[in-house]
Amino acid sequence: MSARMVSSWSPPWRAAYDARVADLRRQYAAIPPGAPVRLAKATSNLFRQRAATSTPGLDVAAFDGVLEVDPVNRTAEVQGMTTYEHLVDATLPYGLMPLCVPQLKTITLGGAVTGLGIESSSFRWGLPHESVIEMDILTGDGQVLTVTGAPGDPHRDLYYGFPNSYGTLGYALRLKIELEPVLPYVRLRHVRFNTAQEMADAITEIVKSQEWDGVPVHFLDGTVFSATEQYLSLGEMVADRGTMTPSDYTGMDIYYRSIQRKREDLLTIHDYIWRWDTDWFWCSRAFGTQRPLIRRLWPKDKLRSDVYWKLIAWDRRTKFSAKSAKLRRKPAREEVVQDIEVPIGKLADFLDFFHREVGIEPVWICPLRQRDPSARWPLYEFDPEETYVNLGFWSTVPLPPGTTPEDGRVNRRIEATVTELDGRKSLYSSAYYSPEEFWSIYGGDSYRGLKMAYDPASRLLDLYDKVVRRR
Repeated sequence: MSARMVSSWSPPWRAAYDARVADLRRQYAAIPPGAPVRLAKATSNLFRQRAATSTPGLDVAAFDGVLEVDPVNRTAEVQGMTTYEHLVDATLPYGLMPLCVPQLKTITLGGAVTGLGIESSSFRWGLPHESVIEMDILTGDGQVLTVTGAPGDPHRDLYYGFPNSYGTLGYALRLKIELEPVLPYVRLRHVRFNTAQEMADAITEIVKSQEWDGVPVHFLDGTVFSATEQYLSLGEMVADRGTMTPSDYTGMDIYYRSIQRKREDLLTIHDYIWRWDTDWFWCSRAFGTQRPLIRRLWPKDKLRSDVYWKLIAWDRRTKFSAKSAKLRRKPAREEVVQDIEVPIGKLADFLDFFHREVGIEPVWICPLRQRDPSARWPLYEFDPEETYVNLGFWSTVPLPPGTTPEDGRVNRRIEATVTELDGRKSLYSSAYYSPEEFWSIYGGDSYRGLKMAYDPASRLLDLYDKVVRRR
């Protein structure tokens, strides 16, 4: 084959994809200067309420779909609005999965890269953006740039600055990602620890050796039920189920409750990936779906995180819960829906604070470590030699008289404590930082340079305006 023929070859999906890109660029150009630019998406996993706008959002529905899976090179070409549910459905038939699959089915690949994501493989592979080989990004100035992060890439700075930019530098339209081989089943061991420090010590050992009691650990997360009851769930991929029958947590049984009851368990790889989605971790209890009678009547295909999210969105619009609580003379409650990361050595300190001053249970924990210590991701920078632990907690807490949810009393205290412990807080939910503190944590100097280079007219929102001022 000649060099000319090689250079002119394009994959079968390219022409249709290019047509979608051209249409999106026309939509973008039609938005009046000064008008807010947003995506018209049917689903969201953000817990930040934003100001309403009458400007139509960019229609990106056509960018949900896997373009190609390459089982030989273990890569996938994926459009940016593809949900992880669709992505996993496309890769599992090849015995492959993305290196990191966030827990909820409707999280999109582009969203997980620009807004971060995490899962129980993150102690081995880091976060989703660390397995991206290249991206097509629609930038704030209307260009579509292919970025790779390679030393010769003229847009290398955008590749590394894109994670944690939350759509304020541009939108990922296509991503080429790495995949890893999987086996049909995941054998689980739920190991109890009586103190947070004992659990932290075990995490340190597992991250270093990637095994526990001589058995490989491919997946690692944990659940804290109280200061004296916490578990690490250790997952090993296996080819044979042996004498065990795979559990099913998509019906009457509830996964997180099994952690307290079972020392060992077995799930198919598909059900392991989505073990948390059925009950939105444990947040489905707010809708009564963990009560046996209600669960029996609730349609099985509606036991999903996106269904619960729609109920939450309805409650926010109508303020039904707040009005009901006021009629019953119940105290006002503050929504505390956060994910934070602290260094492993500060895990026990944070949990001591959390049990004492917040009191939400359970708490999800997930260790992570930067995959490539030489990389620098300036908008969410970690010590590359350190193991961190993500803690997720999602509920409401009662407020003392004289305070209102808008004050953010508990959330502000959490932010301050995380900063004191050299940690980071994810920005998918409410944030209360001052501009000075925010930019000192989230790469202000790097962000300003990226904004000037790729969105000089500020057609997209500023990151602080979007995540703190909620514009």
